[in-house]
Amino acid sequence: MRRNWGFAISMVYPIMKAIRSKGLDFEQFCRQARFDSRLLQDAEARIDDAEIERLMKEAAEFTQDDHFGLHQGQLTDVADLGVLGYTLMHSAKVADALGAFRRYHIILCSGSNLDWEERGDTVRLRFFKQGGGKMSRHCLEDMVSSVYHLIVRLCHRTVAVRELCFTHEAPADTAPYLSAFGVVPRFGEEEAVLSLDKEVWQYPILYANPKLRNTFESIAEETKNRLMLGKVFSDRVFQWLMECMPKRFPTLRQTAHSFGMSERALQLKLKGEGTSYSELAAVVRKELACGYLARGDHSIAEIAYLLHFSEPSAFHSAFKKWTGMTPGQYRERELQKTG
Repeated sequence: MRRNWGFAISMVYPIMKAIRSKGLDFEQFCRQARFDSRLLQDAEARIDDAEIERLMKEAAEFTQDDHFGLHQGQLTDVADLGVLGYTLMHSAKVADALGAFRRYHIILCSGSNLDWEERGDTVRLRFFKQGGGKMSRHCLEDMVSSVYHLIVRLCHRTVAVRELCFTHEAPADTAPYLSAFGVVPRFGEEEAVLSLDKEVWQYPILYANPKLRNTFESIAEETKNRLMLGKVFSDRVFQWLMECMPKRFPTLRQTAHSFGMSERALQLKLKGEGTSYSELAAVVRKELACGYLARGDHSIAEIAYLLHFSEPSAFHSAFKKWTGMTPGQYRERELQKTG
């Protein structure tokens, strides 16, 4: 079955930095959170999404900081992002830096990313979880805060926030958001959004060096490609199926054609990795279904259509087989969690 790329182990370092900035002992935190700090010695190691979310939650409790993710994002520096950070620092403009961030973010994390669109005189940044669903509160606030404060540090200018939305509900104290962003966000929204003036996209990066940009981007590209090539074949098929949805749900024949092989060759290759086309297709549908149901944006009948089931009853039967629950029961459970 497919592997979870998750987060680069280096993404634990910002947690360490945030904990130490409060004068607390990181090793004590590791013991309390049951995290093996020896993992940090392996620069190539990665940990899954659930583990990084757990560590962020544990860090919030350890530091007694209900806004841990937000504050960690404020501390983020280009050095925390490794080669990606240095690629950003030597980009010509903010737009170029964010383009690199989106292009190479997989080096740090495969589970989330951002995109944007122009709306009048503003640019609307959207933060999302790959494959659907919601990021946990601390991880989302860390990402939004990191991106915003990196923009400010890279261009060394005041950057006004025109709109800020989070998908989670408002915490008891919203004052820290005003301090971090200059505005109080709207909470409980369908999307996590950060809107800035369009002119910000053209702000030059203060220390940009084209030669260094080329050097670091080459390293970033190589790292990204090595990570991609390092995936087992089933991961590549899974990712391709995900990218096709919900526009279309490819058949076995179409999938094999996309990978330049016969149906038999594709099935044999997948079998050698302990899976099959039908199993991968089911996992794709299951993960997307869980994301759609948790968000609550679509009716169950609409989700069945988005997942290319012949009718809602077929989706109902498949989902119960996957999870032991009906789609309605799963949605109710997820809504109670976000309560």
